[in-house]
Amino acid sequence: MVDITLTASSALTANVTIGENHIILRDDLALVSIATPLGGEAQLAKALKDGWSLDMPDAQHLSVQDEIQAIQTAPDQMLLVFAHPTPDANAVVQARLNGAGYTTDQTDTYVVLEVSGPDTRSALERICPIDLHHDAFAIGDVARTSMDHLGTMIVRTGPETFLMMSARSSAQSFLHAIETSFRAVV
Repeated sequence: MVDITLTASSALTANVTIGENHIILRDDLALVSIATPLGGEAQLAKALKDGWSLDMPDAQHLSVQDEIQAIQTAPDQMLLVFAHPTPDANAVVQARLNGAGYTTDQTDTYVVLEVSGPDTRSALERICPIDLHHDAFAIGDVARTSMDHLGTMIVRTGPETFLMMSARSSAQSFLHAIETSFRAVV
């Protein structure tokens, strides 16, 4: 019998600088989806508060505590995003929830890019139909949209910094669309 060892690999290698702007692959982040059991809203809210001091996220605004973010992705469903170096994020979340929610590790489902710099909003507005001005899309706001025909979740994490998630299967196209838009405005 042949002994085969599987090794995880990233969908991208991205650390791009265009002018004073940066596109960085955030492969250090774990993404765990949590679904609320029927009638379990109060129990899940308490588990989030006890486990991470997090509030339940609103539909278009994330809940943040220290380095963990909770993003509502659908009614009764959220995504926890946090730095986690080992492939056991789902078990870590399950242990803290103590049965208060149904979890699924989504880390390998998405590619996560952090874009930042003085031209970021101008570059993103070329491929994103959302008004990204500070008064319309504030720090902590979240939206699901499409960018250059690709489904995207966008989170504003700073004045000129955004975290963007898209399907891992189209990671190269996602990076290409963002990089091309930056090159057009710089």
